[in-house]
Amino acid sequence: MTASLGCSAEQLATRRLILKGVAAVTLIGLGHAAFGAAPAFAANDPYPEDAFRLKGAAEAIKALYGREHEPSDKIKLDAPEIAENGGVVPIALTTTLPDVTSISFVVSENPNALAASYKIPEGTVPAVANRLKMAKTSNVIALVESGGKLYSATKEVKVTVGGCGG
Repeated sequence: MTASLGCSAEQLATRRLILKGVAAVTLIGLGHAAFGAAPAFAANDPYPEDAFRLKGAAEAIKALYGREHEPSDKIKLDAPEIAENGGVVPIALTTTLPDVTSISFVVSENPNALAASYKIPEGTVPAVANRLKMAKTSNVIALVESGGKLYSATKEVKVTVGGCGG
């Protein structure tokens, strides 16, 4: 059997383990959906559709949070200095700030500045990773809402081939 697939027994065991893990996560997710887990944006906290449509970073941040942000060294924003393909720019954020309730990413020079926004449930580790599309070289602004205040970290990402139709 292993010869026909071109895999070693160890590789097959690893694949089986991964498939079992994916199946378990899927079943857990289906169970939460079936038994009324809270949606990502509850009725009293609707999906921020207007903020995702805005062109400017400042306008998107104001629409999403309604207040100014201040830089924080407690936010670690991992993003490449140079992205060869703006269609898939990997980013990740971790923070040591307490009581984080949301994390968002804004790309200043994108056609729509707000790229991603996450509600962070209480007791959850405040860390997210994503792949963003970037039209061109721009600042990526990571926003973290913590304890009723808004904090940020910014990093410039140089894009060699645009991913938003560029």
